[in-house]
Amino acid sequence: MTYSKPMSILAETAPLLALQVAPEDDIAVALHPLEAGQTVRVGAADVQLRDSVPAGHKFALHDIAAGAPVCRYRAPIGLATRAILAGEHVHSHNLHTALSGELAYRFTGAQPQPQPLSPTDRPVPHFRGYVRPDGSVGTRNEIWILPTVGCVGRLGERLAMKGAALAEGRIDGVHAFNHPFGCSQLGADLDGTAAILASLALNPNAGGVLLLGLGCESNQLDALLSRIPPDRRARLRTVRAQSESDEFEAGMTALAELIDLASADQRQDVPLSALRLGVKCGGSDAMSGLTANPLIGRMADAVAQAQGSAILTEIPEIFGAETLLMQRAENEAVFDRLTQVVNRFKRYFLDHGEPVSENPSPGNIAGGITTLEEKSLGAVQKGGIATVTDVIDYGDRISRTGLTILEGPGNDAVSTTALAAAGATLTLFSTGRGTPLGSPVPTVKIASNSALADRKPGWIDFDAGRVLQEGMDAAADALLAHIVAIASGAPARNEVNDERAIGIWKRGVTL
Repeated sequence: MTYSKPMSILAETAPLLALQVAPEDDIAVALHPLEAGQTVRVGAADVQLRDSVPAGHKFALHDIAAGAPVCRYRAPIGLATRAILAGEHVHSHNLHTALSGELAYRFTGAQPQPQPLSPTDRPVPHFRGYVRPDGSVGTRNEIWILPTVGCVGRLGERLAMKGAALAEGRIDGVHAFNHPFGCSQLGADLDGTAAILASLALNPNAGGVLLLGLGCESNQLDALLSRIPPDRRARLRTVRAQSESDEFEAGMTALAELIDLASADQRQDVPLSALRLGVKCGGSDAMSGLTANPLIGRMADAVAQAQGSAILTEIPEIFGAETLLMQRAENEAVFDRLTQVVNRFKRYFLDHGEPVSENPSPGNIAGGITTLEEKSLGAVQKGGIATVTDVIDYGDRISRTGLTILEGPGNDAVSTTALAAAGATLTLFSTGRGTPLGSPVPTVKIASNSALADRKPGWIDFDAGRVLQEGMDAAADALLAHIVAIASGAPARNEVNDERAIGIWKRGVTL
């Protein structure tokens, strides 16, 4: 089904007990713990609860027959496994996924462009970023140390600790990104590791990059270097540990050179179109699809509307909602690429003997999400209503404005790394359960509910629970202002906490 307009929540004058997203939906979501026997007003109707319903969980608004589809977000989230009576708790005990394997999809023509979310005469926000020679713009000016292989990962971390003292007050930081791969890998698996590292080296937030090799690894330094265009190597240095009498001294010499070069860079005023925005969710709950993800979708739309780039990944977490993205493909070629990536990922599951619906996680289920369709329908809202202009493989870099779909798994560390490698200079990360995780770029945590934001202020950058009190428009304005501040240099919580790491997608055999 197609959304005729983005779903929104208006501010209410009285506290809501439960929320129905659309009139077509068969269920409502409890916004607070509700008791059996309690009567709850949903829209214009009163529903008497037959069961207690935890906050974030669902209850039936009317009787549902066994085997019938159950709708949320105007679309089926699964099939009733037995008859469900009005007022019953709806969850994994009476609702099951309808997903199976690969599907055939048919292109029906490019859809009309969506209407802008804000008036065209509204001032477009600017931020202060670092303009690179190729025209890309970083939100940070850092030196990144990228090891070719895990054997020198700890060396990179020691170099970063010492290099940070040289860089203090001159650039935004020195960071090493350790990982366990680069050796004992074969074929496409090794190629994926090399592709991610080379693409990370090209991220605009890196004002300089030290590629740190060992010498005998499968992921050879020269081969990795060949993936980086010659005109991008002026801010790149290499060290082979086995070839140096003192690899630490050689690394520090390289870092000193890079810091000197990067210290000349200054922030400049740039339009929102210069932002490359990654969007991601992790530890979702039933509120994620009502507050945080639609709010992130507003940000993706704002960037796309300004002729900037937004990147959506986590392919397994669009299963069951993929047609909503396919209907927004700019043309048939983009549509075909998206169908290929989706079915290839489904085949990846099936070839390993796993069902494509092996999701949601235990934390998702505890938070009220029952099926992968439900999780996906909430998750794809991070892409807003922008036109899908491109689809790229894992390890590739974005080349188009608008919304790009990036091949990648749902794993938080792997997907946030893939976003940074694709070129994201700031990532919005919604969460209903909370996580301290951070990626190489500012990773802005957006809580789906105010309880999490209140409980974990050290992790959370923005409380999307305010959507229920203030309305989507006011919350979107506040979040956009916060994004502009972070893009201009204000630290995200992951940066304050020094939570920065990478994860590489391991798909092949290990020797």
